Amino acid sequence: MKKKLNVPLLISLLVGIAYLVYSIVYWSGAVGGSSTGTAAAGAAIASMLVMPHLVCLVVAIVFNALGLFMRKAAFALVGAILYAVTLVLFIPYFMFVIVEMILSFVGFAQLKKAVSTPSA
Repeated sequence: MKKKLNVPLLISLLVGIAYLVYSIVYWSGAVGGSSTGTAAAGAAIASMLVMPHLVCLVVAIVFNALGLFMRKAAFALVGAILYAVTLVLFIPYFMFVIVEMILSFVGFAQLKKAVSTPSA
């Protein structure tokens, strides 16, 4: 019998990837679109402030995917915690990460429950 994927982890993964693509497009346009020296400097500083947020987001997506496809609760928990760290690293964009964080914790709880109860 084929096991089903964990739905909250799957949704969290898809939303996380969509937000990552949006962020890369937005921040690359902000840096490349500046014409004057001061605007370019401001965009570069803003990009450096958001870079830890994006790096942590990429790592969270990787662990989220590992937890989803390998069905390992520990990977799902690490992904959920990294989403929380991502939220703290760039608080103005918390609304883009909070859904992934909550869904990852729910998916972790479901994986933990599935592992602890043996299936017949």
